[in-house]
Amino acid sequence: MMRSTAIFLFICGFLVGTVAAGEGRSIGNFDSEQGAFKLVVLIEGLDHPWGLTFLADGRMLVTERSGRLRLIDNGRLDPEPIQGLPAVSSYGQGGLLDVILHPDFERNRLVYLSYAAAGAGGFGTEVARGRLIEHRLEEVEVIFRALPKFNGGRHFGSRLVFDNDGLLFISLGDRGHRPNGQDLSTHPGSIIRVRDDGSVPADNPFVGKSGARPEVFTYGNRNVQGMTIQPGTGRIWAHEHGPQGGDEVNIVTAGTNYGWPSITYGRNYGIGTKIGEGTQKPGMAQPVLQWTPSIAPSGMTFYHGNRFPKWNGNLFVGSLKFEYIARLELDGERVVHQEKLIEGALGRIRDLRQGPDGFIYILSDEGDGVIARLEPVEP
Repeated sequence: MMRSTAIFLFICGFLVGTVAAGEGRSIGNFDSEQGAFKLVVLIEGLDHPWGLTFLADGRMLVTERSGRLRLIDNGRLDPEPIQGLPAVSSYGQGGLLDVILHPDFERNRLVYLSYAAAGAGGFGTEVARGRLIEHRLEEVEVIFRALPKFNGGRHFGSRLVFDNDGLLFISLGDRGHRPNGQDLSTHPGSIIRVRDDGSVPADNPFVGKSGARPEVFTYGNRNVQGMTIQPGTGRIWAHEHGPQGGDEVNIVTAGTNYGWPSITYGRNYGIGTKIGEGTQKPGMAQPVLQWTPSIAPSGMTFYHGNRFPKWNGNLFVGSLKFEYIARLELDGERVVHQEKLIEGALGRIRDLRQGPDGFIYILSDEGDGVIARLEPVEP
């Protein structure tokens, strides 16, 4: 049922595009090693947009970190936000973060949101779901709360991905408290795996382990703001922010310890001193790729469409710090080549998604943020 629905969504989205190719405000043409493309701004006036998802009828939902969920309909921003959201705390790096649809959305209308929320002890990442009925979320329920909550406004994560079995992955940050990374009794500093209702799969790696949170799927994660599923393999890939270097790309596998803060390629901010025990340690995974200096990665998508056939199988990552898109060529689980795209042309890149129409959509993290799109230049 879930795979059939995904195919239906792809076909409908391809046939009913939100904005036809060639429409919007063109920023200009750019050259890539694999051919020319243009950058087109489709929507302007968003308040620090964070996450984006596509409806089968061609509309889009986009989150604003300040706490609003916006609807893009027929190429225009609806002035009225979607109503019925849970209480969101726009605090520090937190706020309304990611948005995705249930794999069987056409039947159940379920939308999932990750966001920062206040509670006992401070603030933490939560995930809620609700049914999208016309212009409102109904029957909203919180299905996951990252515990314990902490004061401070750093490192909330958070991306949401459903795998091919319909299980929900939730990426978190360590909330700026380094020991969380190696502490299985806390959710922060990990990637979570739950069922679509928030219940725990029996085969999660730490189910039944004394002192461990059963929702934890991986740990040793600093602040994961990019996560996506790889077409064909079904693997979940993720990246996370390092401290003054040491941003990582990883493949998400059950029970893996990615090392933070025991090992890292990053350094302490400002003073540049070593963190932890070095860059390697037995029992702790090495990244597929690390960036030093840090690019401040956010957003992540594989390309698997017919608009850019030479990009098929490439992994795309946004850079907040250097304002570019990193195009990564892979050989199996190795990154063998990198290219920088649209450097400085759009501002801070917050999210990347491949649309059902085969274009690549981009969110810029600005007070006057935009939705833009990469389109091929016809020869």
